[in-house]
Amino acid sequence: MVSEKEQIKRAVKQTEEQSLEPETMVPEQITDPFSEVLGQLEIAQTAYVEAQRKAATAYRERERQREKLYKVAEQKADTICEETLGQALKDRQKAEFEAEEAYKKAREKAVDVYQESVRQVLGERKEAIEQAWNISRETSEQTWKIFHGDKAK
Repeated sequence: MVSEKEQIKRAVKQTEEQSLEPETMVPEQITDPFSEVLGQLEIAQTAYVEAQRKAATAYRERERQREKLYKVAEQKADTICEETLGQALKDRQKAEFEAEEAYKKAREKAVDVYQESVRQVLGERKEAIEQAWNISRETSEQTWKIFHGDKAK
């Protein structure tokens, strides 16, 4: 099946070839109805060929416009894509920064909690040692009193 474009090209080429051929017929002096019809047919054929040329030109112009519109749409899509990718990169970098900041704050809080726990445990240890020494000293004093008290009797 021959495409519309090829048909138009053939018709244009045929018309160009016909227009380049010299006219071989010498006009007759006698007016013949058949000659008149042939003349009208030639005029109609010329008009038809011209219409085919114009149709081919219009077709090529439509294709050129279609390609132009396609390229504009493609450029617009590229621009939107680049802008969207750029924004996505900015959003990712912002999220990473915020995550790093949150991690630093959480780490600082964990260090503070740890240090407070260590302080508290060390304080409790010191207190327990002091109590143990106090109990040990009291026990020693009581033992000493008992020991000396028993000898004095």
